[in-house]
Order: sequence, then structure tokens, then C-alpha cells
Amino acid sequence: MARPARRRHLVQRRHLAPLLALGVTAALVPQLALQSVSAAAPAAEPTARQLAPFTGQKPTWKPCAADLPATLQCATLKVPLDYRRPGGERIDIAISRARTSVPGKRRGIMAFNPGGPGGPGLDFPDMAAKELPKQVTERYDLIGFDPRGVGESTPVTCGLGGTDLTFPRPNRSRREFDANTAWSKKVARACRVRAGGLLPHITTRNTARDMDVMRAALGEKKLSYYGLSYGSALGAAYMQLFPGRADRFVVDSAIDSRRMWRGMYRVWAPSSERAFERWAKWTAERASVYHLGGSPEQVRGAFWSLVKHAEREPVELSGAKYDGAGIRDLMRAQFVKPRQSAELVVKLKQAASGQPVPPGPAAPPAAPPGDNAAVSQWAVVCADGSDWPRNVETYRRDVARDSARYPLYGDFVSGISPCAYWPKATETAGPVSNRVPALIVQNEWDPQTPLSSARSLHRDLKGSRLVTVRGGEGHSVRFYTATRNACADRQVDAYLITGELPREDVTCRAAPDTRKRSAAAPLGLGT
Repeated sequence: MARPARRRHLVQRRHLAPLLALGVTAALVPQLALQSVSAAAPAAEPTARQLAPFTGQKPTWKPCAADLPATLQCATLKVPLDYRRPGGERIDIAISRARTSVPGKRRGIMAFNPGGPGGPGLDFPDMAAKELPKQVTERYDLIGFDPRGVGESTPVTCGLGGTDLTFPRPNRSRREFDANTAWSKKVARACRVRAGGLLPHITTRNTARDMDVMRAALGEKKLSYYGLSYGSALGAAYMQLFPGRADRFVVDSAIDSRRMWRGMYRVWAPSSERAFERWAKWTAERASVYHLGGSPEQVRGAFWSLVKHAEREPVELSGAKYDGAGIRDLMRAQFVKPRQSAELVVKLKQAASGQPVPPGPAAPPAAPPGDNAAVSQWAVVCADGSDWPRNVETYRRDVARDSARYPLYGDFVSGISPCAYWPKATETAGPVSNRVPALIVQNEWDPQTPLSSARSLHRDLKGSRLVTVRGGEGHSVRFYTATRNACADRQVDAYLITGELPREDVTCRAAPDTRKRSAAAPLGLGT
């Protein structure tokens, strides 16, 4: 399956999608009447005989793309759209493989999921081969795949574009809340028209079943796995469904299986307030550098004054304009990194006052064209989650309470989404509780999947060990970070090489930030 060169590094753009980056979540509407929601029961698993046409497939491997190594090959598998009816409609799952060439050391296959939901993964083995040590890569064929509904697997689309793809949204006023309600209905209606037959089947548990078909089609008795962010939920689902087929499982930056999915958005509000308080204290201690105030109260006041200014007159920085909500949205995930946040707030204040501002950071890579990135994510979080209220007034009450309790971001993540109008899926995510061995690695200061989420998943995965990076900042410990932690890397590598988990949970320490700045030094955003 040849692929155009534009896919290269697509996974790097998409990995930080909503549970990894802000921007999306989508839905489908049964008319516009609100209904009570009930959790769909887990589907009965098909028999080996029913799945034989899928597990017995022999992939036809072809080069993936001209600008990717020839060692990375791609193929397409067929899987059931609905595992309750494996003899029915089929969809495509695009997979990739980078084979080990070390005789006598190969253990099996290791699949990857880069996050999302909705993150494409075909290119990920190429990245993993560069990031993981030889002692690991020589033991596994590295396997990537685009999950169902994503990218070059059978994709889902609702024909949407522009601001319709933006979520979460601010809810500072009744007018904004009502507009967001109308938007949710519009998105859901469009998805029903364009993809109503596909969306109810794009669930985490179905993707886990696709992974098991992939395992069998590749001729393996067991599957090893490395999942980031949403990939932790996918890995946990696989361990729950197929405990005897899970080999060595690593999850980096964990989803709380008890909060899927509205709860995972809402947890951003209290966690961002904690990061904001920490930032204010850190910045106050460096008042001579940043001039934002000599006490945490003064620093917080400087930030909120900036927000109020932007509500009256948007602030332009590096070609982008930010109103008050835009600044809150921009800074929510930034506050876990105090130095970079202080420097960015200084730049915003300078821009607000009309002062010349040094160039800001390069704009993030453009999102892939079309709405597949957004819709494939909405499909999962709306179908998986049984915690999306169907009563508009519930959202309104939550917004009022959380706005007061968590002023930085409470109104964003308590507001309504298209999931309020999504039809019943084939099943919800379901509870996770097992004793399959696994290793969880987690930064203390993660803006997308807080430490509390990793601790919750650790309790549910009773055979797991948790490696916590104290003082670790940002989303992802191993990949997509400029500050790798040698202690955490050693724990992961040792487990993947030997299969032995640490005897007990491990605490690593983040390396101290030793960079020096004088009060007169120009401020940059850093890395």
C-alpha cells in the first residue's frame, strides 16, 4: 500500500490531539431531542471460527512512502465493522512493520499507538526505531497502524471544517453557552447524515479487537505494546479483553479508565489551577527577571489583568490574535512549565502594551486537511463514554459551578459537546480491572493526563508498576519531549528487554533546570 509523502511526520502533528492537544471532539445526533443515556453492555466476543477469515489473512507488504525508509512496509487488513456480526460489513485497517534483522534475538512484535483518540500510527515505527535503544529494537518487529476510522484505514468524515472542528469552547456567558449548544447539534446532525452507519462502531474496545486480529494475522501468539496517552486506554482495553495474549505492555501518560471521557476533559480544570498556582509562586521568586510581581498574588493579578485587557482588545503575537478566552486556552497547558510560561506571559504583556516583541515560537504544523482528525476523535470519546449528560441544564449548572471553582479553565471543559446528542454506540468503554503485568510511566506535571489519572489506572491494572517522574513537566515521558528522563528510560528499556517489572513502584527525579538568565536578557520561549 503505497502512501504519499505528505504522511511523513503526520503522527508528530496528531499525537497531541485532545487527550494530547486541544482542538477537537465530535458527535452524532438522534434527531435533536435529548434522551437519557445508558451504558451499552459489553459485546459478546466472537468465536475463533467466526474470526477465522480475518485472523487467517496474509498481509501483502509494500513500501509505505518514498520518503520513508524502505525497511518500513505497509499492508491492509480487513476486520469486521461490528464484531457482534463478524459475517457482516468489513472495513480496512492500515498497518506498518519495521522488522528486526538480528538473528536469534527476536521475541515477537511490539505495536504502538501514538495517542489521540484518532492519532494515525503508520509512521510511528520509524520514530520508535530512532528513539528506542538497539537492545529493544533488535527483539521486536515494530508495528504501527491507523486505528479504525483514522487516516488510511477506513476513514470517517462528517464534511465539516473551519471553527466547527474546535473543542473545548469557552462558556463565559449565556450567549456563548447557547451558541455552543447550537454548534453541538449542528455537528451531530452532520455526522448522522454522513457517517451514521460507521460511527457507533468506532470504539476503543473494537480497536483493541482489531489489534488482536492484527496479532493473529502476523502469526504471533502474543502482542507487546507501547501506548502514549490515549494509547494507555487502548492498551488497558486489550489487556482486559485478551489477558492471555498480552506480553510486555508499556503505557506513557495514562488515561483514567474511570473517567472516560467527559471526566478526562473536566480533570483539566483542577489540574491547570494547581499548575497555575505553582507557576505564580515560581515566577514571584524571580520578580527581578520577569517583573510580574513579587508575590504569588501579584503574579496571578498580572495574568488576570492581561486576560481582562484581551477581552477588551485582543492581543496579537506572532501573527495570532488572542482574546481573553484565547489567552486562557493558550496558557492552560503551558503553566506546567514555569519558565516557558513566564516568558510567554511577558511577551503577551509586551504585545498588549504595544511594545516591540521578539519573534515568538514557530507556529505548530498545520492540521491535516479535512475533518478526519476531529471526527475520528469525537467518534471514540462520544461512543466510549457513558458520562455525557443528555440534559442541557446539567451542562449549564456544571459550567456555573466550575467557572467559579476553576476560573482558568472550568467553563471550557464543563460545557456541552456534540456527545450530548450522540446515539447509543455498540458498547461503552467498560470497566478495567485485571492483573496483567504492565509498566506505567508518568510525569508529575502533565497538562493532558494528570498524575492522578496514572495512579487510578495503576490501581485498576493490579499487575502494573508505576514510574513517576517527580518534577517532570509536559505530556509524554519518552516521546515528543525535549527533556528525556534517563531514570524512566532505564526502567522502560529493562522491562522491554527482560520482561521483569520493577519490584515496586519507582520515583525518578526530573533534571533541574540550570539555565541562567539575567534581568536584562531577552526572553525566549525555550523548548
